[in-house]
Amino acid sequence: MLCCVWAFAWNGVDLKDARAETDKVRVWEMQEILLEAKGEYENPYLEVLCWIDLQGPGFSKRIYGFWDGGAVFKVRFVATAPGNWSWESGSNQTEDSGLNGHGGSLQAKAWSEREKRKNPNRRGFVKASENGHALEYADGTPYFMLGDTWLAGSTWRLPFRHAATSPEYVPGPGIGFEDAVQYRKGQGFNSVSMIAAFPNWEADLNPSTYADENGIYVRNAWEKFHYDVSEGRGTDASGGLSYWGTFTAKNMRDERGNLPFALSEEHPGVSNFNRLNPQFFQSLDRKMGYLSEVGFVPLLETVRRDVGPSWNAYFDFNETFARYYQYLISRYGAYNLLFSGIHLDWVPEDFSLTAEQFNQALIYHRETYGPPPFEQLCTALIDRATHTTLGQGEQVPWLDMHSVGNKPRDHRVGENLEVQFAIEPPKPTINFEPYYTGWLHEINKPGGEEPPPNSARDVYFSRAQMYGSVLSGGLSGHVHGTAAYDITTTGEPAGARPHIWDALKYQSAEYMAPLQDFVLSEGKRYQELAPATTSIEPRKAPGAPEDGLDGWSYMMRTEDASFALLYFENEAARATLSGFEPNARYRWRWYDPRRGQWLEMRELRSNEDGEIKAPTFPEGADVAVGDWAAKVLLR
Repeated sequence: MLCCVWAFAWNGVDLKDARAETDKVRVWEMQEILLEAKGEYENPYLEVLCWIDLQGPGFSKRIYGFWDGGAVFKVRFVATAPGNWSWESGSNQTEDSGLNGHGGSLQAKAWSEREKRKNPNRRGFVKASENGHALEYADGTPYFMLGDTWLAGSTWRLPFRHAATSPEYVPGPGIGFEDAVQYRKGQGFNSVSMIAAFPNWEADLNPSTYADENGIYVRNAWEKFHYDVSEGRGTDASGGLSYWGTFTAKNMRDERGNLPFALSEEHPGVSNFNRLNPQFFQSLDRKMGYLSEVGFVPLLETVRRDVGPSWNAYFDFNETFARYYQYLISRYGAYNLLFSGIHLDWVPEDFSLTAEQFNQALIYHRETYGPPPFEQLCTALIDRATHTTLGQGEQVPWLDMHSVGNKPRDHRVGENLEVQFAIEPPKPTINFEPYYTGWLHEINKPGGEEPPPNSARDVYFSRAQMYGSVLSGGLSGHVHGTAAYDITTTGEPAGARPHIWDALKYQSAEYMAPLQDFVLSEGKRYQELAPATTSIEPRKAPGAPEDGLDGWSYMMRTEDASFALLYFENEAARATLSGFEPNARYRWRWYDPRRGQWLEMRELRSNEDGEIKAPTFPEGADVAVGDWAAKVLLR
């Protein structure tokens, strides 16, 4: 039996009963083909590789499918251009009449500009800008990522409720996935970061971090607060000995209690990475479809690095990891998203594989399956910087986009962003893990400070990282984060990290939309900017700390010096800016990043050396009281 369905999989359609075919679809809208195997397979996930060969205007590629339970296999795809499209199915099981030799055709129609404005994902999948430094939709419209960090958003912790959200919704207990998405969308966000699955994580009788009888660490998980399973001190999520280490792990099942993999019968607590559970990912389907429908472009990560030691010890890591990564690409590769090959926030000796081991597995995947067929960008959430931790160029042939994050969360992160901006050939970059609002943690203390959650100082640090990261070269956008990245949720007590509904209300999120308004105030011209920090004097105010977030100034400028954006941190010094057109008239306009408001335009003239003396700060001082941004335009 063959059933071809062109419909959104998240909308609740029973695909087996949806027999009516339609030959008219829209471009960039996920289509699904259902194939039912005739052969019997002991482990379909391991044994069967199916695909369609897809032909269309300017397109000819193989699209791999995925096993969805029982005898059902699905292939998801999009038409990338208007016109006639056709496909033919095949598989590695050449005698299976249910998987091979089927075909069909369809006519794809473009969206109108009005329809695109309703959902920007209709503009096509996000790609690098022409110069490689920023992001844009397939139709050339800029995409400036405004993301939030919901690493456990793929699980029951933000349940998909199939329920509408009130426009006046205020986050609180009982929060659902749709509630959180709509709340953030109302603040201007257009992305969330999620880890697809957390194998080995369970609220059981073992501590959140523990090794098995062979000394292999099974997990280094986030704690389920106040669920004690041992006495004294234990190893916590940060790798230190503390009271937090006596708690068990946060459980990461789906809303129906499914795990992403079956459990190993030989190694207690370890997942069987040869036995994937499609039902877990059916739950994730609903969330990914919903994000697509509301115009979000999520960052979807494979797994967190702590699952690596047991995976590598008991399985063929390259082979099984590549198969799992391809499963995610096949299942979600017809959505507008970014893929993160690994959540490598830290590379500890015991709780992770080495960066090169993960890199080799990702290279193996690329050599075996090729890149995502619809060319979504592949990156990694990283410890420090992708170019220092993983490498660059031919060392990481699968990496389409650089990133920085996690450490350090202060001025020093800008150095890595500027280096990445200069790497040839150019690739976009972004800060995926900046300063987290409300997170009381050793690595989240700029200049040694640990301000109270959601205090003025706390949200200032978040804002300073937004502007400082972007104006150091991170023109892809910015990803916001709070202490609730792990999502402590309904029915659980808070602990070292707050409930998700409290963190969603932190004021720092309100500064993300004004960041985009500032950067895109001259339309696509921001894509032409390049770091120009060496043209600021003084760049650093006297006594400004290297490891803090006070006293520094940032500038990006176009090559012809006709347009520049600047950011001055709290306590930054009034600066002289060099490298502008000599004896030219410029317009200067201050921008208040706290309120998202422009101040009056004023005219300045550069001197014969092309220097501009910045005006006094809006409060009339030569030292900033609070932070300010500014735009400079050649008149």
